[in-house]
Amino acid sequence: MPSNKIIIVGGGLAGVEAAWQIVKQGIGVVLYEMRPRRFTPAHKTSYLAELVCSNSLRSMEITSAVGLLKEEMRRLGSIVMEAALASSIPAGKALAVDRNLFSSYITKKLEKHPLIEIRREEVTEIPKKDIVIIATGPLTSDALSKALFRLTGRVHLHFYDAISPIIYADTINLNIVFFASRYGIGNDYINCPLNKEEYKQFYEALLNAERVPLHPFENPRFFEGCLPIEIMAERGMETLRFGPMKPVGLKDPRTGKIPYAVVQLRRENKEGTLYNMVGFQTKLKWSEQKRVFRLIPGLEHAEFARYGSIHRNTFINAPKLLDKFLRLKKVENIFIAGQLSGVEGYVESAATGILVGINASFLLRNKPLSSPPPTTAFGALINHLTNVTTKDFQPSNINFGLFAPLKKHVSKSQRAKLYAQRALKDFAEWQREIFNKLR
Repeated sequence: MPSNKIIIVGGGLAGVEAAWQIVKQGIGVVLYEMRPRRFTPAHKTSYLAELVCSNSLRSMEITSAVGLLKEEMRRLGSIVMEAALASSIPAGKALAVDRNLFSSYITKKLEKHPLIEIRREEVTEIPKKDIVIIATGPLTSDALSKALFRLTGRVHLHFYDAISPIIYADTINLNIVFFASRYGIGNDYINCPLNKEEYKQFYEALLNAERVPLHPFENPRFFEGCLPIEIMAERGMETLRFGPMKPVGLKDPRTGKIPYAVVQLRRENKEGTLYNMVGFQTKLKWSEQKRVFRLIPGLEHAEFARYGSIHRNTFINAPKLLDKFLRLKKVENIFIAGQLSGVEGYVESAATGILVGINASFLLRNKPLSSPPPTTAFGALINHLTNVTTKDFQPSNINFGLFAPLKKHVSKSQRAKLYAQRALKDFAEWQREIFNKLR
């Protein structure tokens, strides 16, 4: 017999968002999370919603696509946004969090909720009769991956995602680095300036550094927005200076000049004892990371709290498998959320959890499901996932290129503002429709 509760497999950002939306409607949830009984190659704690890569949720500017998505999430009562604001740390215009405070906030809140039952065990088979949300993320276990393959009849795609190193703050040479955000907006980042010779030395060492070898069966397909630093370097000597090491808007106060290149470090916790190397995701061997990254001025004696690493990310061919509600087309009681669905990024993963949580609640109550219009950030993301004309589907962050085009041509400086105005207007109308269904 089907249960009157909704089953959620996976306690990451998408899973906790789905659970939170469901219990707000008075519906019970059974949330499965295999940690701490079994860990993935990237997770280190038993917290729900653990952040395993960056601690940044990116821009808060509403005129950025990701800032707009966060505002839409906030309006739907996102627990991720609530926790992020409660655990935020300075990061200029970005929303960065103390990762332990962030995850513990969410874990405690869900553990205390009377309608949420958390089971710390691995799911190896997908329940067939219940309403199920699979939100196991990019590191879905082999057993569950095989179960999903049997259910869908289609092969998973995969790519490889890399994690940036974290450095102890007290090992950074403050006599060389300087504090600043781009264009003088705050001083939230530590900046390591490089002149032309220092950059060349670093670049050549990076190119020649030894990497972690892939297994024979591994065929890497890197997500373009999260390339390992050494892969970017292979594209040419100037690539890094126009990417993560771009010096634009960063004037060294001691010289009054913009350096040739810059490595930025972002605060990792409230205490400011840890700093993340921004954009320095890597698959170099640990010993090589220590050797090469210590060539960066200011990091000559850096000690690493965490080295960069690489792991496989699994995602499904969403346009072939999912409908506009993020349900499997062939099995309509099963939803897919988070990075497994083919989105990229913390915020995007959490957003899909919100949508499937709402629609799973509708399905249980035999109400029509709903999908936001493509003029909204939510809708643009869903439209990307379910666009059946896509020939070679790849994960994507939210960006204005995914939105329905504006009806009139405007200057680039005005475009983002008009996208945001239209999105929030249409989102408010869709939100009213949603709440009318929930009554």
